[in-house]
Amino acid sequence: MLNEIVKEIQLNDGRTIELRTGKLAKQAHGSVEVRMGESVLLATVVSSYEAREGVDFLPLTVDYREKFAAAGRVPGGFLKREARPTDHEILIMRLVDRILRPMFPNDYHAEVQIMLQLISHDENICPEGLAGLGASAALAISDIPFDGPISEVRVGRVNGEFIVNPSTAQLKEADMDMVIGASADSVAMVEGEMDEVSEAEMIDAIKFGHDEIKKQCQAQLDLAAAVGVKETREYCHETHDSELEKRVMDFCYDKFYEVAKKSLDKHSRSEQFGAVKEAFKDTLSEEELEEKGFMIGGYFKNAEKKSVRDMVLNEGVRLDGRATTDIRPIACEVDYLPSPHGSSLFTRGETQSLTTVTLGSKLDENRIDGVTYAGSEKFYLHYNFPPFSTGEARPIRGVSRREIGHGNLAQRALAGMISDDCPYTVRVVSDILESNGSSSMATVCAGTMALMDAGIQMKAPVSGIAMGLITDKETGKFAVLSDILGDEDFLGDMDFKVTGTSKGITACQMDIKIQGLSYEILTTALEQSKDGRLHILEKLIDTIPDSRTQLKPHVPKIHIMYIPKETIGAVIGPGGKIIQQLQEDTETTITIEEVDNRGKVEILGTAQELLDNAIAEIKALTFTPEVGDIYTGTVRSIMPYGAFVNIGKGTDGLLHISEIDWKRIENVEDVLKEGDKVEVKLTEIDAKSGKLRLSRKVLLQKPERKPAE
Repeated sequence: MLNEIVKEIQLNDGRTIELRTGKLAKQAHGSVEVRMGESVLLATVVSSYEAREGVDFLPLTVDYREKFAAAGRVPGGFLKREARPTDHEILIMRLVDRILRPMFPNDYHAEVQIMLQLISHDENICPEGLAGLGASAALAISDIPFDGPISEVRVGRVNGEFIVNPSTAQLKEADMDMVIGASADSVAMVEGEMDEVSEAEMIDAIKFGHDEIKKQCQAQLDLAAAVGVKETREYCHETHDSELEKRVMDFCYDKFYEVAKKSLDKHSRSEQFGAVKEAFKDTLSEEELEEKGFMIGGYFKNAEKKSVRDMVLNEGVRLDGRATTDIRPIACEVDYLPSPHGSSLFTRGETQSLTTVTLGSKLDENRIDGVTYAGSEKFYLHYNFPPFSTGEARPIRGVSRREIGHGNLAQRALAGMISDDCPYTVRVVSDILESNGSSSMATVCAGTMALMDAGIQMKAPVSGIAMGLITDKETGKFAVLSDILGDEDFLGDMDFKVTGTSKGITACQMDIKIQGLSYEILTTALEQSKDGRLHILEKLIDTIPDSRTQLKPHVPKIHIMYIPKETIGAVIGPGGKIIQQLQEDTETTITIEEVDNRGKVEILGTAQELLDNAIAEIKALTFTPEVGDIYTGTVRSIMPYGAFVNIGKGTDGLLHISEIDWKRIENVEDVLKEGDKVEVKLTEIDAKSGKLRLSRKVLLQKPERKPAE
């Protein structure tokens, strides 16, 4: 008999989330169903009992997958089965990984695999708000060492009201969309996009989400208690020598401190730190190195970390000599490359982004065929991080999860600032050429300039900055760092990326490596980030104050026109023959879709003359005469009673002799000849015959009557 245990979580708006265990996947070390509405997420966790030899880190894998059957769909493509994860799935994996990883003990090095599967989908429920809860709940009922529970919630704001785990429809109306991860005590992860909100509004959203998370953490504790308390498994994954650790600290600390104070560049600093390490190794015998050498790397790291952190806290000086609020030197350039539609080069310290913008038609939209969403994006951004940017030589094996995550953050930062009437599909590509801290924020800055260089009208330019944090639990001291280096990210306690305009925040991403971050520190970080953002924004505006009003000569022009729904087939032709030939003849790209019971035609071309030809041809193909319209027609034939005038492809109308002029005309030939161009107005369409009656004289000034003698 299955002993299923269910715990219910009541949301602030009356909806409920259920945590269930004991029925599915019982051989996993922890297994929990998360149910909300018709959405069902299965979370499982398994961990090896021993660490692999030579592993001195936590090999944590978070895998999130959406089953097509969950939405009653069959996978597209040739192979009718789920394949590699989509960008959407990878982004959810990152959300969960970033909140869970700091919650494991530092000395736990056994492999941990967390699998999250969406096995039933409710179109009104966003799975991002359930994944972190499911993963933590599975860990909570297992014997795996874990300093949880934690949870994640999605927070939206609609009409000034915060909503936890909003529906898809509510998100479309929201001006804030955030995922917040936290324990019962402190916030550890934030990611989202906003419509130029203030720092205070963002804090309010985080507090709202945290209150909901506290309930979810308690529910996990209740679930674990109902399952039965499991003793945490014993493990021993690290061997320590306290005497050797003290020797490393005593020998290296002061020397590391002196190197840190020299304000060296990244590679010089790394070389001098390395020289100190080698000097200590020379003090050890061959026997000691062979027996205890594997411990030294961790002790070096601790000594280096302590020296750098102490220098910042005690002297307010950073590795490159800056004060805590200083921004590195910035260099900006636009129109750097001649061929792309828009380009920019943004350099901040030792971080550099070369960004391009390409403008395309509807055919160039980024098509998404997922389980929970199927559609397309007119604006998308790709981020590339080649190994040479950090002076490394390593194989390139496709796009990494980090690249997808950083690109998504920059895309969210910029997307809301593209004018609603932009007719183009816009692709932004950021290639990181140098990296030493916050390349995603460099992408945002370079992306803004490249978009403006391409002539894309932005609601407001966007800048971004990465904030860091160093704390000392014993003294209570803390330092918030603006525009952090890579080393400050690695050695510090926080990586908080904030983007925005002069009016407010557009996107953020925060990861905390410590427990117990206070709202005081969070507020300080946000206010300090605002000063940094505005400083960087000034540099961007100095380089390119406004978007170009004229597109570059080689940029394709786009023309949008609407045609009657019933004429769409005439433009496309049998098997697409007509539209294909038209594109070939005019060197344009033409797309047609039905919108609001009309045909929306999008024509993209570089040469204006050829673009005009395509427009004229489509007008001819879709010509539909309407009473009251004025046309420039061609006289096709002359009759005693008038002239037949062609006003559109295959469409003739009768210009009666009495409608040629206000004065009496005896012979049509006296005024008109075959082939003449004549401006006429369509005055009538016969209801029975469909014949058209035209008038020329109504377009002429009526002569005044002579007074009677």
